[in-house]
Amino acid sequence: MIQALLAAVLFGASAPLAKLLLGVSEPIPLAAFLYLGSGFGLALFRSLQRRISREAPAEAHLDRDDLPWLAGAILAGGVGAPLALLFGLRHTPAATASLLLNFEGVATALIAALVFKEAIGRRAFWAMGLVTLASVLLSWDAGGRWGFSPGALGVLGACLLWGLDNNFTRNISAKDPLAITAVKGLGAGTFSLVLAAVLGNPFPDLFIAVKAMALGSVSYGASIVLFILAMRSLGAARTSTLFSTAPFVGAALSFVLFRETPGALFAVAVPVMAGGAALLLGEEHGHLHRHPFLQHEHRHSHDDGHHTHEHAEGGLPPGGCHSHPHTHDGVEHSHPHAPDIHHRHRH
Repeated sequence: MIQALLAAVLFGASAPLAKLLLGVSEPIPLAAFLYLGSGFGLALFRSLQRRISREAPAEAHLDRDDLPWLAGAILAGGVGAPLALLFGLRHTPAATASLLLNFEGVATALIAALVFKEAIGRRAFWAMGLVTLASVLLSWDAGGRWGFSPGALGVLGACLLWGLDNNFTRNISAKDPLAITAVKGLGAGTFSLVLAAVLGNPFPDLFIAVKAMALGSVSYGASIVLFILAMRSLGAARTSTLFSTAPFVGAALSFVLFRETPGALFAVAVPVMAGGAALLLGEEHGHLHRHPFLQHEHRHSHDDGHHTHEHAEGGLPPGGCHSHPHTHDGVEHSHPHAPDIHHRHRH
């Protein structure tokens, strides 16, 4: 859960910092360089990591079976969602759009539960509801224009597509998160760059572009890597709920950067959000369940109770964590668990 919260902190910081760049750059080119910074930054980090360490990688490589999920995540979250959002923002009051964007976490949870059959108990549903309510309170603009329009469907469509992106990514979260995030960043960044050129948006100067890419490498790249790692152990719904605390980080940083005074709703929203996060942090889910025979590959160690296979000569690598194809025998037992990569059984 710490990984999901750290992902929220890094991503939440991106909004006020990117706002500083919006004064000298159009939104679409800025988004392009943020995503490209995510992709190039992680690709560079992985290259340096391989040069420094000569040991076998501790993460599983993407293979052919993963490509449909990865392509779906890029198309849904990097291509379709931005287009739907642009259409929606053009025809929707700002106050309405801000509130509707909170639907992403709800969409992720609903898709996880209804389509991918991820187990979500009553406590988790209450947590999702409280965090969503807190986000709505934070983004509420009582003095702004309000009203639904056809463009609102575009905003909701964007949230639905990002919810699909999150769930598609969950299905490959056992694989190398650096590779997944790098490919997603480069794909989404290239699309936004082409879109900006087609629309005739002016591009920022080199210094601004470099600053945007540096911000993207941390607030987007590192954040998404942590998000993927959290989905391994928490599933899509719970990770997205904790990630929904990101607006509070952005709001707090805005107070510092822009001297904004927090309103009364912020004071109300904070304990509501904290209550939702506390419900998830204290969640316990355990019952008798059966693991069927399974063969897969992912980063693992031999001290978690689910990896008891033996190794050939040489034993375990230094550090204990490694990745290789391995099998799990069928077993039936009972213990507390979350919908991690070994506990995505139906209920």
